[in-house]
Amino acid sequence: MPERVLITTVDLEPAVRLRDAFEAEDFAVELLTPGERIADVPDAALLILTGGLDQKQARRLAREAAELDRLPIIALVDAQGTATEDLRFRLGVSDFVAKPIDPADVVLIGRRLVQRRFLRSVTGIVGETNAMREVTERVVQIAPVNSTVLVTGESGTGKERVARGIHALSQRRHKPFIAANVAALPETLLESELFGHEKGSFTGAVGQRKGYFELAHRGTLFLDEIGEMPHATQAKLLRVLEEREFMRVGGEVSIQVDVRVITATNQNLRYLVDAGRFRRDLYYRLNVLHIDLPPLRERRADIPLLIESFIVQASKEHDRPQVTISPEAMGILQQYDWPGNVRELKNLIESMVVLAPGRVIMPPDIPGEIRTLTPGSTRLLPAPIIRDENAPAPELEFIFRTLIQMRIDVDDLRRQFEDYRHMHPELPGGVSAYGGVPLVTAGRSLDTTVMNERPKERGDEVAGSEAELADEASVVVFRPGVTIQEMEKDAILAALKTVAGNRRKAAEMLGMGERTLYRKIKEYGIPL
Repeated sequence: MPERVLITTVDLEPAVRLRDAFEAEDFAVELLTPGERIADVPDAALLILTGGLDQKQARRLAREAAELDRLPIIALVDAQGTATEDLRFRLGVSDFVAKPIDPADVVLIGRRLVQRRFLRSVTGIVGETNAMREVTERVVQIAPVNSTVLVTGESGTGKERVARGIHALSQRRHKPFIAANVAALPETLLESELFGHEKGSFTGAVGQRKGYFELAHRGTLFLDEIGEMPHATQAKLLRVLEEREFMRVGGEVSIQVDVRVITATNQNLRYLVDAGRFRRDLYYRLNVLHIDLPPLRERRADIPLLIESFIVQASKEHDRPQVTISPEAMGILQQYDWPGNVRELKNLIESMVVLAPGRVIMPPDIPGEIRTLTPGSTRLLPAPIIRDENAPAPELEFIFRTLIQMRIDVDDLRRQFEDYRHMHPELPGGVSAYGGVPLVTAGRSLDTTVMNERPKERGDEVAGSEAELADEASVVVFRPGVTIQEMEKDAILAALKTVAGNRRKAAEMLGMGERTLYRKIKEYGIPL
């Protein structure tokens, strides 16, 4: 059945031209005279206002269209007329076209709006912000072709819904749509699940089994969390995409297959490629067409539309009266950052419909973790630590820092003892004053008898001791107020001087990786 387009006759000349253009593209067209209502015409898919938005009829029809599951609207406006984004949201106008019009352009815009409405009805993708308009526009553009598609976005943004939308608008829509989560499949079974296996090919293979590629023949295969795929399976997936053929596990015959592959991930695949965890050639083969879904916090204007849609959906599923959201509660929901994105919002609305049927949701009814997060406040999240593979293990790093702290403690004790000994010259000198324990420096033991040699002038004592230590290549000197970073720099300088600038030996002496040592040399500005 052809889609039905309603065109007002306020401006008759463009209305007639548009009628002919839409009928030539297999649309059914109805001309609305003043006084007629949208409800009088069944199955309307698009409304075109030829007289702009200044007429009362146009504003009335815009309100009726908003009540009819947001029927898309195209408004023809004068070149000098205003068509602001605020006006578009208030009246629900999908697009503006300046007069004089090109009927072919209006037909193209109208077809895309009709497809977007169909996309929303099939997949539940809701959004009128510029970011979501761009996403739906990309889906409409991408759907008719057979190229692979990479869908990226945070968890919960609706990547599978986009994949289903691409399939629903494609020529493959009457063939299978198979969805698989790569991360949910064990590595040992992933190849068998994708390509199938022959009887007896491995323990437990009691019969022949078709894989996802065979099941999706002439249809669409959606692979979620593609970044988790092992390297060995990545190579086989690349061959299927390039050659359109594969062999089952344990099989000897190549199987031809016609499948459109759509992949999705919440990771940065380009970073995984640079890190060597994802094949570069497979990345470019999957990223022929790309759709990036924005997080919900970047399209807050869509939250009321999403809430309205989720309330209707949950009320039907659970046979509950619809709830309503107070303006104060709606403001709180729009200010929240939604780390779980659309999935988190959907689950919250579903719980409200089930627990508070027919009620008006007020701010106290919203969970505390959402209600108490004031605008502008920050959320402390654990930051992932990417450790250099050449860096020392945490245990060695702990030991190194402990030794530095012990060195600081020993130097503090030595200075305290020196002060005490000068205050009490009657104490005997020598090793016995320290209990016979040698002091440990960065690289050697320092005999305490050397440390107990007293300069003739008391005021030169500390300076004399530091000068002696500074002359030693393997000694790190601590002074009051010296930071851990300065001690670390001195330790690196001492190690480099001891091994005559050999950075590999210096790294071994310090118990750290060479790359870590290079980074610290650059950080501390140590000349080489």
